[in-house]
Amino acid sequence: MTANDRPVILLVEDEALTIMDLGDVLEEGGYDTVQCASAERALSILQARPDICGLVTDVQLSGKTDGFDLASSVAEARPQLPILIVSGRAAPDPDRMPDGAEFIARPCSGEDILHRLQQLMQC
Repeated sequence: MTANDRPVILLVEDEALTIMDLGDVLEEGGYDTVQCASAERALSILQARPDICGLVTDVQLSGKTDGFDLASSVAEARPQLPILIVSGRAAPDPDRMPDGAEFIARPCSGEDILHRLQQLMQC
């Protein structure tokens, strides 16, 4: 946990305005966020930060790995971590969704994502 005991969420999104807006909503909702734009960076952050207790990722990301592959890697490495996959372009692919991960379709508000995350969170 952080010094002020707010749960830390890893937010992965490659559109600057979207990640800033969503980061603000999550932080106003009581979370600290660590933000990045690629799955590769997200995986290295997760390895370095055992305090991260939730993942919110877009499907389309910069880099070679998409949000589904990121979610699968994270689910393998940290099976208890709540994962929320967000997309306005992709549909939830049952073959690519890790067990326990949730999918939310855009258009949705930051509050919709916050509410779904709160339902998933254990910490």
